[in-house]
Formats: sequence, structure tokens, C-alpha cells
Amino acid sequence: MATYDFVVLGSGPAGRRAAIQAAKLGRSVLVVDDRARVGGVSVHTGTIPSKTLRETVLNLSGWRERGFYGASYRVKAEIGAGDLAARLGQTLEHEIAVLEHQFARNGVRTAVGSARFIGSHEISLTSEVGGRSVEEIVQAEKLLIATGTEPFRPAHIPFNATNVLDSDDFIRAPRVPRSLAVIGAGVIGLEYATIFSAMDIPVTLIEPRASFLDFLDGEIVANLTYQMRDRGIAIRLSGEVRKIAFDDGGAPIWHLADGRQVRSEIVLFTAGRMGATARLGLEACGIATDHRGRIAVDPEKYQTVVPHIYAAGDVIGFPSLASTSMEQGRTAACHAFGAASPAVGECFPFGVYAVPELSSVGLTEEQVREKGLSYEVGIARFRETSRGHIMGLDAGMLKLLIDRDTRRVLGVHIIGEGATELIHIGQAVTNLGGTIDYFIDNSFNYPTLAEAYKVAALDAWNRLSAMPSAVVPLRRAKAF
Repeated sequence: MATYDFVVLGSGPAGRRAAIQAAKLGRSVLVVDDRARVGGVSVHTGTIPSKTLRETVLNLSGWRERGFYGASYRVKAEIGAGDLAARLGQTLEHEIAVLEHQFARNGVRTAVGSARFIGSHEISLTSEVGGRSVEEIVQAEKLLIATGTEPFRPAHIPFNATNVLDSDDFIRAPRVPRSLAVIGAGVIGLEYATIFSAMDIPVTLIEPRASFLDFLDGEIVANLTYQMRDRGIAIRLSGEVRKIAFDDGGAPIWHLADGRQVRSEIVLFTAGRMGATARLGLEACGIATDHRGRIAVDPEKYQTVVPHIYAAGDVIGFPSLASTSMEQGRTAACHAFGAASPAVGECFPFGVYAVPELSSVGLTEEQVREKGLSYEVGIARFRETSRGHIMGLDAGMLKLLIDRDTRRVLGVHIIGEGATELIHIGQAVTNLGGTIDYFIDNSFNYPTLAEAYKVAALDAWNRLSAMPSAVVPLRRAKAF
């Protein structure tokens, strides 16, 4: 029986960061994954391939240059499945090679196989060797469950791997349909819907709820909705699917509860994901999951109800971001072996890689109102910046929420080109308790989109100074 200080189930963002952290603390570490190569959902079917697909489409379609050259501008006249797959393959090979090198450099062992608990400290590891199944028992002092998620596949949806697909099927064999229907306006659904719309493919987005992206600022979501509809994406809210039929040619027809019908060449179902825990045998160690296969943990230590077993990443649910999963895994490893946990900022950024990008940190305007805070808003539109002119941008905005009494930045919300990069400036200022004076007083590289922070801060200052009772000098304040 092989024995390790730390066994990690899953090699995605949470698993890899936890494994390397534990190895740096001098512990023996084994990472188990049921895929032939490391990387987890993030590398193989999630974050990395979907963002690579987005970049490929935006480059080959000429999307970023259409502000100058017109809506008909193309870099490549005909974009095929091979174009999408080529860049995906190259990117994934690089990501996997980097991760394998990190594990090797830090002395982390890896094993390919299916893991199942047979006790609270014992794992049965089944792998294929020479065409036959081989079982090995592994014992661990501490364990981390970081198996990620898998697509939710309800029984009434006729998945067929041909024209009714889940997001994993879709990215494993990317294709360019003549029309696309996306079921579910969550992060994944919105990303794919807008990416394929950028190739001028007719897209219908169906969402069972009356709204979407409720965790983001409402004004930013409204801006996204306008842009999507403006370029022809059909948005069907409150669109509960009643049944699915196929026409004589085999194309799917979706019948909605309110009588509407949607026909498309391919349907992509993205209405939720499940924790990948069904095959772990968690009952053997006394851990239960919710109806979506997710594991409950202490939100600060990431311990499960079994103190020596931790869980992190998408398998524990919201926010299900690669960035937060990494820090969760690292925190879990530090706590497991008595090391000081990393000091994580109070606010973390959300990023939605739709077309256009959205990113957010801190409080939304709806949350500020719920808290009863006195606040002001500053807005900058990318077309107001010189860099925006150079790039030919006619859309995109940055929104600052400011505490009226203290001038502190409460939240930053961005939609448009580079939003997921720009947000980190706002993240730093927000987590360090900064005020709008930081943006007003300091110089920004010119011309850059980051200059929008200064434009938005001055907009907020103008609004503050317009109030008769307000005393808001334009002072040389130290923000930190």
C-alpha cells in the first residue's frame, strides 16, 4: 500500500495549486486524475479551450477591426472547424507541458485512473495497464477533493453527440454550424453564444429564468443585452423547454412552454453543471453532497465534515472561477499542514469572456442600494478615450461606484475590450481601501484604455461637487 502525506483528486486549478503548495511544504504528494493527461476540466474542456476558441474567432473573423473597416471585414473569408481545432490543440499541448513540468520540478507524483474512497484515509485507484484493469490502494494523511464539474444532462434532453450537445461535447470537436441555439444564459452559454455570433452565425439564446447574470451589476448586463440584440442574437427569456422534436432532416426543434419554437442546426445545452463526485464513493468516508453533487466546506479552511478531507474549486460551487479555485486549493493545503494561510483580498474579480468581455469587482449598484449607502456613480465610455479612437471602439464602458462620505471605491464594473485585464487596477484600489483620488491624482500611460479610470473618477467628482451640501475638494490625497 502506497502512503502519501497528501493525495489530491483532480489536477485542475484547485488541485494543481494545492499539490504544489503541499510539495513546497516538504510533503509527499500524489495527484490522481481520470484523464490521460493532467489539467482537469480547466485545461481540457473548460477555461483554456473556450478562451482559446474565443481568441481564434476574434482574430480570424476580423471582429476587432470592424470599427474601422466595416461589418463585412474578414481576416479569413471561410472559417472552418479545422481552423478552430488547430489553435486549440497547440494551446492545450503547451498548457499541459507547463503543468507537467511544474509537477516534476516540485516532486509531485501523478497517477492516471479512477479514484474511489474505501475509507476516510484510503483510496482505491483503478487504472488500465497493458489492456487490463489494475487496482491499487493508496493511503493518505490528508486529502483534497478537487474533481471539478461535469455538464448537467437532464433526462428529457436528447443528447446525441451530433446536433444536441453539452459544452464538453462541443469543445472536444468544435464545429461551425449554420445556426446555433444555446440553452442556458449562464456564463458558459453567453460566452459560446456571443463567440459564434461574432462569426455572423445566427444565434438564439434561451434562458428559463426571466433574467441572467444576476451576480453582475444590472447596468452592465443591460448594456450587454443591448449589444447582443443589436447584432442579431435572439434572446428568449422565460424560455422553459417543454419538448424537443426533430424535423425530417434531423434538425432539432425546441418547443417552449409559452408556445414559441426554436429551430437550429445545432443545439448547445449549457443550463448548469454537476459536481464530479458521483463515482468517488463518498459514502465510505461520511461526506454527503447536494442535489448537484457539490460538497459543503468551511468557507475559510475548505475542510469538509471530515477534518482531514478538504474540497476546493468548482466541486464546492459558487463562484466556480479558475482564479478563486487556485487560491482555495492553496489555502486548503496550507491549513492541512499548519502553514500560514495566504492573505486573500476581500474582493475578487469576476470575468465573463463573452463578446464583449465583462468584468466586475466589489459591490454592484444593487448591493450598494441594499446596504443603504450614500453613493455616487462615475461612468467612462471607451469611445471617450484616445486609445478607444485608435482601436475603433464604439462600445464599452467603465463604471465606478463611490462612497459619497469617504470617497472610497465600492465597486468597479467594466464591459468591453480588455475588461478582464483592466479590472485588476480597480481590484487593487478597492482591496486597499483606496478612493477616487488615486485615479484623479495619478498619471496613466497615454493612450490606454486604463485612462477610463481617470475619466470615470472625474465624472464621479463632478457629480459629487454638483451637490450643494457636498464638500469635495479636488485634493492631492494619498489613497492608501
